[in-house]
Amino acid sequence: MSFELVVVGGGNMGSALAEGLVRAQWCAPEDLAIVESSLEQRAELTTRLPGVSVLASLELEHVGPATGAVLCVKPNHAEAATRLLAIVGVRRVLSVVAGFPTVRIEAIFPEPTAVIRSMPNTPVLVGKGVSAIAGGSQVTKDDLDWAESILGAVGTVVRVTETNIDVVSGLSGAMPAYLYMVVEALIEAGVHQGLTRDVSRQLVIGTFEGSAALLAQSDKSPEELRSQVTSPGGVTAAGLRVLESRALRAAFLDAVAAAGERSRQLGR
Repeated sequence: MSFELVVVGGGNMGSALAEGLVRAQWCAPEDLAIVESSLEQRAELTTRLPGVSVLASLELEHVGPATGAVLCVKPNHAEAATRLLAIVGVRRVLSVVAGFPTVRIEAIFPEPTAVIRSMPNTPVLVGKGVSAIAGGSQVTKDDLDWAESILGAVGTVVRVTETNIDVVSGLSGAMPAYLYMVVEALIEAGVHQGLTRDVSRQLVIGTFEGSAALLAQSDKSPEELRSQVTSPGGVTAAGLRVLESRALRAAFLDAVAAAGERSRQLGR
């Protein structure tokens, strides 16, 4: 038996990708396999992904050179998983492993192999992810198109050079956590001013969702949209003045720089 694609790692990212591919009809369920070592997780995946083969390990009779693979394991398991892909003869790999450069993956394979590195973010879980892809030394346009078709099933894809993947990790890769922290803080601010936590949560999350939709649909820049709700000497201006005085912009600049540097360190 052979598969068109094998997803190695059935955690949040791997299972979300598999689910998105099935939903988008990227391939028939029987042409997709997902490899997961956890017995409990395999049972859950079998229920969630009917028709998809859920394997405990990579086996020679299951995959071959015609099979593409998505590497979705933790960084400390990445080299071992890649060695298994090399053993079974996979020649095209999309890696979403943080801090694992293409040159290290390519070096594991005995034959020239197309390796595409990516940095998706957690909104892939709801089909709204944003992913960047970068090709290694053996990658062609067809390989990049293949990788984009996979990640495009769960969101938006941009193409960058690999030198920028660490920046992407520090920006959009980590950005959900930055935004969740902002949401947490605003909910707490509402509670401190006398709202119930439930009301504050509804106000903040609803406004967050609506503002994101408006930003995505509008032809105006973020600066223009911000100015539309900021009357001189008004309520919003008073709040923004405090944020500017606390160096909010500088904090985000430093956060993205620190996260990007940590990604570079992992790659070394």
